[in-house]
Amino acid sequence: MTGLFNWFSQIAAITKFGVMSIPQRRGAVGATVIGIAGVVAVLVGVLSIAAGFRQAMTASGSPDAAIVLRSGADGEMVSGLGRSETRLIADAPGVARNAQGPLASAELFVIISLPKRSTGTDANVPLRGVEGAAVQVREKMQIISGRMFEWGKNEIIVGSGAAREFGGLEVGSSLKVGRETWPVVGIFSANGGVAESEVWTDAKVLQAAYNRGESYQSVSVRLKSAGAFDEFKDALTTNPQLSVKVLRQADYYTAQSETLTRLITKLGGTIAFLMAIGAVFGALNTMYSAVAARTREIATLRALGFGSGAVVVSLMLESLLLALVGGVLGGGLAYLGFNNFHAATMNWQSFSQVAFAFAVTPQLLIRGIIWATLIGLIGGLLPAIRAARLPIAAALREL
Repeated sequence: MTGLFNWFSQIAAITKFGVMSIPQRRGAVGATVIGIAGVVAVLVGVLSIAAGFRQAMTASGSPDAAIVLRSGADGEMVSGLGRSETRLIADAPGVARNAQGPLASAELFVIISLPKRSTGTDANVPLRGVEGAAVQVREKMQIISGRMFEWGKNEIIVGSGAAREFGGLEVGSSLKVGRETWPVVGIFSANGGVAESEVWTDAKVLQAAYNRGESYQSVSVRLKSAGAFDEFKDALTTNPQLSVKVLRQADYYTAQSETLTRLITKLGGTIAFLMAIGAVFGALNTMYSAVAARTREIATLRALGFGSGAVVVSLMLESLLLALVGGVLGGGLAYLGFNNFHAATMNWQSFSQVAFAFAVTPQLLIRGIIWATLIGLIGGLLPAIRAARLPIAAALREL
């Protein structure tokens, strides 16, 4: 027990001397800390794009809501349903009802072109035709400015994300689509979900404007409970009058976000890895400099009985301390610079823009700290081993 206590005491003493000598090595130490901070900031910043996009997509999903598409379709753009089919879907067992009828909204999804506020370039924006139950199906949807459009009229409401990112969508303005002019009468929020990137109107009005007859592309429904999904799905998929695909809303939007989040995650990891290589060399340089500057000190401690193991551990702790400082600094910079930064990007599943906010989550910050820790471990290992192997007599003769 006494030997273990002495060993820890040796580690504490050597680590203390090393930390106290940092001001004499502030140039190299500063470069290492900044390098590691840069790695963490870039890693967390890039991955916050994927996290924010994923949050925007999955915030739209609810465990007691489902979406129905044509069988074989992987998105609304390539789906198609007739009026008779949407009625069968709305009347299926498991669908919640209120005094007005089943909570099911047959919907039409088209793409319009609008200028981005930031660049002025045109971008694809979803224009969705909905039915009366759409607000009950999406419980988190609420008007935050203006009013709801009137059914049967050429009026639109705009998601808050779309209003923020694209021009001409303020309440009181008008949007010209084809030969029709659509007054903007309200702006709505949807808990940060993908619906906030959309423009909504009456499905029947949109059908007439686009000569779509009585065709729809999807049906969104509110179920009696999350457990009613299997009953609802089985009733539709076994009905010979239907050829449909039934998904929970949460699963549908998660699948919609996979392509972009996977791409961003791989890109962020690659960039951070390349930067980490440079940061490792910076840490190596710093710790080798520390060993060179403290050669006689380390040799003296060894001659006084300090073990080589204590020297290795103390230098590794010093390297980890510098790495953690860099990691915390980088995480803080990423949070201040990226968290809640608003942007819009293409959803390659629907070929339309999705407005979202970058999200620097606790998980990303932890990942950044882990990267910093690994850089510190790798950068401190070889110098620590070299310090432990210094010949005591030769080191003491150095000037």
